[in-house]
Amino acid sequence: MQDWIVPVVAGVLALVALALAVVLLRARSRTERTIARVQAEAQAETAALRDQVAALERRLDRPKATPEASFVITDLGRDQSSERAEDEPAPAIGTALFADLVLRETVVKAASFAHGVRRALDPETRNRIRFEMKREVKRARKQRKADTREAVREWQQRQRADLPEEGSAA
Repeated sequence: MQDWIVPVVAGVLALVALALAVVLLRARSRTERTIARVQAEAQAETAALRDQVAALERRLDRPKATPEASFVITDLGRDQSSERAEDEPAPAIGTALFADLVLRETVVKAASFAHGVRRALDPETRNRIRFEMKREVKRARKQRKADTREAVREWQQRQRADLPEEGSAA
């Protein structure tokens, strides 16, 4: 009666092993398909990026037209063949415009400085500074007291350690 148990168990184990092998193969093929898809997407993205870089390089390599505007103050980057005549006078800035620019900058600096001084002298700011100073002084005082107590304790311990023990026959 027990002769058929061993072949049945061996058959069941063989079926389980076969089922595990099939599941493993399916998982492996699914993983390989996913990897292939991701690689294809990465290659397509890389190709698109290469095209963009090539387009940018072409755009940057294109010779630029040199500006012939009046605000250019150097000849750097211009061909010697396209030199302007040295006789041309520089554009003149009117006195009213110059005075307006100088006064505007001065007024802005003065106004910002006045605002900073006014804010620093505000009673609320002074009270906040006074409060923080008091708090810092209290903290420093407590710290000094604690340091002094610790130093006195250490000194007393050293003094006790230097004394000979009482009752010794020295």
